[in-house]
Amino acid sequence: MVTVEMPQLGETVTEGTITSWRVSVGDLVAVDDVLVEISTDKVDAEIPSPVGGTVSQLLVAEGDVVEIGEPIVVIGDGAAAAPPSEPAPAPAAEPEPEPTPAPEPTSGPEPVPEPAAAPAAEPAAAPRPAAAPAARRAPSAGVETSSSFLSPAVRRRLAETGLDPAAITGTGVGGRISVRDVERALAEGVAAPPEHAPAPASDPTSAPPPARRSAAGPSLPVAADGDTTIPFTAIRRATAEHMVRSLATSAHTLVVIEVDYAGVDRARLPAKDEFKAEHGASLTYLPFIARATVDALRRFPQINAVVGDDELIVKPDINLGFAVDLDFEGLIVPVVHHADRYRLPALATEMAAKAAAARDRKLTADDVSGGTFTITNAGGFGTLITGPIINQPQVAILSTDGVATRPVAVPDGVGGHALGFHPVGNLAVSFDHRAFDGAYASAFLADIRTQLQDRDWGAEL
Repeated sequence: MVTVEMPQLGETVTEGTITSWRVSVGDLVAVDDVLVEISTDKVDAEIPSPVGGTVSQLLVAEGDVVEIGEPIVVIGDGAAAAPPSEPAPAPAAEPEPEPTPAPEPTSGPEPVPEPAAAPAAEPAAAPRPAAAPAARRAPSAGVETSSSFLSPAVRRRLAETGLDPAAITGTGVGGRISVRDVERALAEGVAAPPEHAPAPASDPTSAPPPARRSAAGPSLPVAADGDTTIPFTAIRRATAEHMVRSLATSAHTLVVIEVDYAGVDRARLPAKDEFKAEHGASLTYLPFIARATVDALRRFPQINAVVGDDELIVKPDINLGFAVDLDFEGLIVPVVHHADRYRLPALATEMAAKAAAARDRKLTADDVSGGTFTITNAGGFGTLITGPIINQPQVAILSTDGVATRPVAVPDGVGGHALGFHPVGNLAVSFDHRAFDGAYASAFLADIRTQLQDRDWGAEL
């Protein structure tokens, strides 16, 4: 028997919705057969079977929201029995001690030893009431009801709030408890033990609303009269959790460098209209920066890495992620795999296509997984310096800031300088100081700058 869990569909995704089951209980499946279609705020994906066998149980229903790591289907080996046979094993296990009780209705003397056995069995009878709460949350046949069905996310939230799972009504399949059930119980105050329950106010009309408990501290602010509340969406919650975890994990340090884009513009401006017509993508500064970045990562491989257990794990492939804004509702990071194999036109086209797919919510799970380095691009808004938060488990992230015409000192060819006006902007790298030092990060940035300023970009186009 193999239990298939909700997979991690993107680094900041914490839950997914069961869109459509492609199998039923009793179906035979082969390895890589599609089991279920899942939708998240970032991607839609088909989940294949990791093994061959028979579908024994569907643990969640279509439309259910399931936390990452929560079991969703059980695959048995061979031609397993249909679900109606599953309730039968429960009585079938008990008949072993019950061949003697079968004559009990026909013979009267045997009930006399039964009461005598009852006092001896009283110590064993004590655990029986403990089984009642589990049975209370398992109305459907064939669904396991032990506490193991509390997903990791639910267990973590219960530990944070101190709530008793036995006092929470589950709304999932078989009465299972979801994170939303925990949050609802917390908001309603129906499941809080005495030490967690708010003290009653003497004057309910003047008392402020109780503060909600959270993992971040003992209480959170609550809305007052006149405030407008905007509930966090799933993608906003996931992003917030990912960013807080990153700050708590990495030793963030920022280095910034100024770049003169005059060399880029000499190639970009004459070619941008033809490039747009031919490739359907705008020739912005971003693909030039991305191209220079992947080349610099080859020369500074420790930046294309993750921190392991007392070690730095350098990745052989350069999979470049870049942040895409979703109409100010959240961010998603599509990934260009093996980005160092692309020349500038192909890289620009691929990045534009993935950005369009991200905004149309058409990215797949592969499109947002496996990134080894990330670029975030806020420069379109004219930013000066951006200190981005590292996209875990990576060790660095590059931010591009606004490019504007500024006065610069231009060599005059005879040993002096003249005043010129060039497009200039900043590049910043946030890096994990556990992985390497500032000199290494600064040299990496300087390499990118040198390429952007001195490379023959016309030949690249």
